[in-house]
Amino acid sequence: MDKYIKDDPSETATQGQWDFWVDRGGTFTDIVARKPDGILVTHKLLSENPTHYKDAALQGIRDLLGLSPNDPLHTGAIRAVKMGTTIATNALLERKGEPTLFLTTQGFADILKIGTQSRPHLFKLAIEKPETLYTAVAEASERVSVEGEILIPLDLETTRDRLQAAYDTGLRAVAICFLHGYRYTAHEEQAAALAREIGFTQISVSHHVSPLIKFVPRGDTTVVDAYLSPVLKRYVETISETLIPDEHETQETELPSPKLMFMQSSGGLTDATLFEGKDAILSGPAGGVVGAVETSAMAGFDRIIGFDMGGTSTDVCHYAGELERSFDTQVAGIRMRAPMMQINTVAAGGGSIVRFDGSRLRVGPESAGAHPGPAAYRNGGPLTVTDANVMVGKLLPNQFPRVFGANADEALDAQTTTDQFEHLAQSMPGTTSAYEIADGFISIAVENMAQAIKKISVLRGYDVTDYTLSCFGGAGGQHACLVADALGMETIYFHPFSGILSAYGMGLADIRTLREEALETPLTLDSLDGIGRIVDRLATKNRRDLNEQDISANKTETLVHLLLRYAGTDTPLPIAQTSYKNYIAEFEKAHHARFGFSSPGKEIIIEAITVETIGKDTHVEENIAVAQSPKKSTPTTTRFYSQG
Repeated sequence: MDKYIKDDPSETATQGQWDFWVDRGGTFTDIVARKPDGILVTHKLLSENPTHYKDAALQGIRDLLGLSPNDPLHTGAIRAVKMGTTIATNALLERKGEPTLFLTTQGFADILKIGTQSRPHLFKLAIEKPETLYTAVAEASERVSVEGEILIPLDLETTRDRLQAAYDTGLRAVAICFLHGYRYTAHEEQAAALAREIGFTQISVSHHVSPLIKFVPRGDTTVVDAYLSPVLKRYVETISETLIPDEHETQETELPSPKLMFMQSSGGLTDATLFEGKDAILSGPAGGVVGAVETSAMAGFDRIIGFDMGGTSTDVCHYAGELERSFDTQVAGIRMRAPMMQINTVAAGGGSIVRFDGSRLRVGPESAGAHPGPAAYRNGGPLTVTDANVMVGKLLPNQFPRVFGANADEALDAQTTTDQFEHLAQSMPGTTSAYEIADGFISIAVENMAQAIKKISVLRGYDVTDYTLSCFGGAGGQHACLVADALGMETIYFHPFSGILSAYGMGLADIRTLREEALETPLTLDSLDGIGRIVDRLATKNRRDLNEQDISANKTETLVHLLLRYAGTDTPLPIAQTSYKNYIAEFEKAHHARFGFSSPGKEIIIEAITVETIGKDTHVEENIAVAQSPKKSTPTTTRFYSQG
């Protein structure tokens, strides 16, 4: 708890209660807590430390409340817990989701294996087929035409038998995706009802998960949702059960259970009961984007490159006035179609393993994680980027949290790091010193991160030299200047909470709900007339969801975007709601910026509409206060090695 910010106590919704904002990352779990008096305090601990605690988020809350690991949480003292988590991401990366049945239209059992026939490496001789997450597939005798005509009614008896057969093998999750089900939902609803009767505990239907045209992305997204949602639910239940006050505590405090909310990949918070697998892939990084945007705006920067370097990877994003989202994404080899923050990730974090393969230095993609962690973590781990910074003198053990060793109270072990780099230097040809090797690893990591930033900026037509590099993440400060130099950027912004900004972003984020609807119609004055009714219908549903989360209608704002593309093309671009002529002008401008050309006069197609409603929760006013240090710090000097 080494940083303090004074917040306006009047903004605290319930006097006498704490708020906790948590980012559970791959290596560290970061927590920002708002005390009842408005003071913000921070805490950082390892995400995995099985010898000392089961769950890092709950342990961190206990630490801040002054409780031991075995003490029950005094939930009456907690108003809300807002969390971003990598649980779903890790389950996807490690393929540890729920065994899932894929139920689809007869004749399309292999549609997700066939995929889109995309070949990113055109001349690669060893073709790698797209991965599938489902364990088994079943076909349903049914067919609906593109106009909605029922060509083959759903065979309920056969479908029930096939669902029952899958259930008898132990499958409890089912993803239902029928041809044209995004618009004509009756058959999917009937199949879902059968699955519920049989006893499936997770039922994902495509018209709810991804109500958009394109069968393959819709099917992939539905399978991802069925595969990950049970994992999320188990984790949410673990947190929820811990936060439920016992009967004695409820009678004493007369306070409700703490609100538990999670960050969605789209950048908005949602109630834990509404948190779904398809919305959880970028839960943690999305909090970082929100934190970077909000804190940079407070400092007067309106165009930023977000640079979040954590323990496992580095996430970068572009912001120039509005949050950028991607609707077609590939994560860990799996295609998805769901609204997500447009974040580019590169496997270069503080925990990325560094090595010499006999001919050249390599950084990542493997990570040492939280356990065993880098060599300096006192767990027998390998050399990593963190160790390279320790070696060159940029990372000082006495300035790092003392959370290592058998009793989790020791500093980084710089001697072990030095010994391993010296051994590596002796095994390499030439007279290279250990310092040069460590600095070389850092240079490679910096170049990897600079290339990731170029993908979301320079390659999309943005001149980053006019932007501010908003740096955050536990390892960001060690590399920010080198990354800025590599990109020609002149301004770097560090927030006082930069090391835990993803957690702080959870507290700055709004509650959001977003709905989509496929249209697939030409952009004309007549087609725009009908869009108003669609907006009203979707916005009403959004406001209902927010009302259930205690957000009144007068505290909401609705944003509308049309996904537009030229007829005959495949990539839609989101354009904010405006007039007919401005839609055309803004689309052509965006198309030229993205692809380098536009085609005036060519027919424009409205592929889909997105309606997002934002609910304002409590607001954090920053008033920086002087840190209450237990003793006066003494200025020190150090020496480090960099670029020779």
